[in-house]
Amino acid sequence: MSEALIIYTSLTGNTEACVDIVADALEAHDINVTIYEVMEADADDFLDFDIVMVGSYTYGVDGVLPDEMEDFHADLSSLDLTGKIYGVFGSGDDFYPVFCSAVDDFENAFEKAGATKGGDGVKVNLYPEEDDEENLKRLVADIAKHVK
Repeated sequence: MSEALIIYTSLTGNTEACVDIVADALEAHDINVTIYEVMEADADDFLDFDIVMVGSYTYGVDGVLPDEMEDFHADLSSLDLTGKIYGVFGSGDDFYPVFCSAVDDFENAFEKAGATKGGDGVKVNLYPEEDDEENLKRLVADIAKHVK
């Protein structure tokens, strides 16, 4: 059975709600799920899993990574994650000119680390609505195709 690790951060609970949807969808595909809040995790933790996922909100007008994700992001880029399948999702506020750029930042870090993209990153405006839930489930279904 495949093993997935989700490492996330959430300020308002929006990204955490996404984590719950993703974890349930992974389990529905018979994938074991481990979840760590980023302050409890190291990027090296990904080395022990088949599927590696990040959920992060994007902060502020300039679309910067949350402070608690900066070191993790830098460490992730330096790993060798060849053979790992990755997925990224996150929340933001489309009121700001830069929307959910943390998703793009983490996809770039996974690419740099040699991981294989499992599916398109999901950007959620504020709290996940029904269409966001479908997009998150689609991401998981695409990832599951890589490990079956």
